Order: sequence, then structure tokens, then C-alpha cells
Amino acid sequence: SNFTQDKIMGLKTYGYLLITLTIIACGETTLPKPNGLLSLKYPKSTYQPYQKKALYSFEYNQKAKIKRGAQQGDLIVYPNMKATLYLSYVPVKNNLDSLLTDAYKLPSKHISKADEIPERLFINPEQRVYGTLFKVVGNAASQLQFFLTDSIHHFMIGSLYFYSRPNYDSLLPALDYIEKDVIHLMETLEWKEKN
Repeated sequence: SNFTQDKIMGLKTYGYLLITLTIIACGETTLPKPNGLLSLKYPKSTYQPYQKKALYSFEYNQKAKIKRGAQQGDLIVYPNMKATLYLSYVPVKNNLDSLLTDAYKLPSKHISKADEIPERLFINPEQRVYGTLFKVVGNAASQLQFFLTDSIHHFMIGSLYFYSRPNYDSLLPALDYIEKDVIHLMETLEWKEKN
């Protein structure tokens, strides 16, 4: 019967076609995709003065926004990076030892998530500004913290927080960018005379 022979020929043709396609497809070498590198480029920082506080002034990045925080603090907000640098000012009143102790304890709160916490000393005797910058390396909630003081009247603490799940590798480009701004803030900070 012709119908059965046509069906068998069709199946044979289909089988040959399937085998041919399999051989062709298997003949191609599949290479793994190379690891992609996250390339986040941020604009060059330009700075403007912040002099609204009676007790201190500094320069901050024009791309950031300053907001008044609770009590004696200011917030430097980086909306495009979903990050905020919290600044707290405390007057020194025979309590410098406890303020320094608290400032050194702050980074240690992140020690369980940190790979290391290197610190960088900052000394500017001309402006009477002394302090330390802590960089928390690892998946901690806050990757940058610092304190500045004149050891007599003024004490400032700063902490950087990102509003995302802590992933140090992903945050590193933004962290490096903001770290330069924090260093610039520290270098330009000036205390105003207490009344």
C-alpha cells in the first residue's frame, strides 16, 4: 500500500533531518561567557561650601543634597546612589574620652560582617582638626565611618549607609566615589569659634 510506504518515507526523511540537525548543532563549540565587570562611572566631583552651621563649615559634592537631620546632625544624601552620609555633632564638655571610646566602638559593631577595618588617621593642626576614617571592608551595613575633633570644644561623627542589601563588591564603585568626598569633607572642615 502506497499510503504506508509514503508514511515510512516521511518518517525516514524526518529521522534523517533530525539526525543531521543534531550533528550540525553538536558540531558547534560553545564557549562560556566571559565574566562581566561592573563599570559604573560617576561624574567628577565638584564641591561647594556648606556654611549654614554656626559651629563648623566644610565642602561637599554638588551632586549630593544636604538635609537637616534630627538633633545636632546633618544628612548628606546621594539620591542616585541611594546612599546617605549621617553627620552628628556633639560639643565636648569634659567628655572627650567617652566620645572617642564611642567613636572607636562604632566600626566594631560591624566586625562580624567585616573582613577588615583599616583606619586612616587625619591631622590638620592649622585648622585644629584631628580624626580617623574607618573603612569597613565586607558586607556590613555601614562601609565608611569617621570622627573629627579639635579635642577641646567640637566633636563630629559620620557614618555612610546605602539603602540596599550590603554587597561590598557591588557597592565598591559608589563607595570609592563617596570615600573621596568624605576625605574632601575632612580636609576642608573648619571649626567656628564657640560663643
